[in-house]
Amino acid sequence: MASEKVRVLIVDDVAETRENVRKLLQFESDVEVVGAARNGKEGIQFSQDFDPDVVLMDINMPDMDGIAATEAIRHKMPHVQVVILSVQGDQNYMRRAMLAGARDFLTKPPMGDELISAIRRAGEMARIERAKTASFRASPSATSPGMTPMAGMGIGLARGKIVTVYSPKGGTGCTTIAVNLALALHNDDTRVVIVDSNLQYGDVAIFFNEQGKNTIANLAPHADELDLEMVEGVLLKHSGTGISILAAPARPEQAEKIAADQFLKILEFLRQMYAYVVVDTSAYLSDITISAIDSSDVIVLITTQDIPAIKSARLFLDLLHTLGINRGRIVFTMNRFDKRIAITPERVGENLKQEVAAVLPLDERAVIPAVNRGVPFMIDNKTQPVARGIFNLAESVRARITVLESEVIDRPAKR
Repeated sequence: MASEKVRVLIVDDVAETRENVRKLLQFESDVEVVGAARNGKEGIQFSQDFDPDVVLMDINMPDMDGIAATEAIRHKMPHVQVVILSVQGDQNYMRRAMLAGARDFLTKPPMGDELISAIRRAGEMARIERAKTASFRASPSATSPGMTPMAGMGIGLARGKIVTVYSPKGGTGCTTIAVNLALALHNDDTRVVIVDSNLQYGDVAIFFNEQGKNTIANLAPHADELDLEMVEGVLLKHSGTGISILAAPARPEQAEKIAADQFLKILEFLRQMYAYVVVDTSAYLSDITISAIDSSDVIVLITTQDIPAIKSARLFLDLLHTLGINRGRIVFTMNRFDKRIAITPERVGENLKQEVAAVLPLDERAVIPAVNRGVPFMIDNKTQPVARGIFNLAESVRARITVLESEVIDRPAKR
């Protein structure tokens, strides 16, 4: 398999650009250009006709832009990897491209070595996904209703889901919820990685009583050249559950060296390895936090019964329109619910015009000892009320993802 050439399709509305890229690639013995399309629609058709490993996709084209074409190609042919080329180096373009399923994003004109490296990385990923697809189809249980495309080791047929746990108010239990939600979602069929995006003072590893030399700071400088061996060498593996952890930097000053685009590329790589990528965040809306929220399939928004937390949740919900995020992606959650307090989930939901989808009861006897021991309560205290609340939250997250996916599938039929 390693001796096979990487099959490349070029999609660009400028003939000169298509020809220049073709000439550049003809000198690479391990790369073969199988076609060149003039626009997004033709790119989709050629992808089905030629079945390339990698599509080099221009982002600005007249009939259909590269982002829409990328989304269509990835939907029809999940093994095909798309590398976006754009004269716009704007971070917003990169986010949109990654959300559409692009494997990489390069600014035009790319350096020759940069382009070749991106193609080879994408080609390797395409081969892995093709092999996984073939294995899945050959498996006797491939059509079993309980079978998950992301099951087992390696990369699956579909991109994993990013679930970001966020609270605009500190001290509401964001990390506790992220850690235990990750455990509730994790099993043999749906493997989970939890990412600590609180880069200065993240505690996710401590919550699992884990400590390692490698953190996200080791991956960030290599965000453009990630591979499976590199990423798995950095991830911590929790000995008790097998869940994967991408820890925050060991020292606060290291956070400054991690850029938002690097963080986003790491997330996009992880979602090709895992069924769920659960992201713990800090309250401050840094570029890193915004990148996590923006790239999420579902955002678990946390509030408590106190007025400052509710006020902050309202401000964040108002901000969603500015960020271009659909409220339907929010799973609004009330933590530390105390029946003795008159502020109910129903009242908060009505007031903020956002239904509270999950309620986690106040359960200090389970939560505080779990944090201090470094043993999440979802490991050895699953019968506690708060654990049942986490199970309900996990079901709400799965249900919301199902609804959102059905809306995406139905959308073209409504046009």
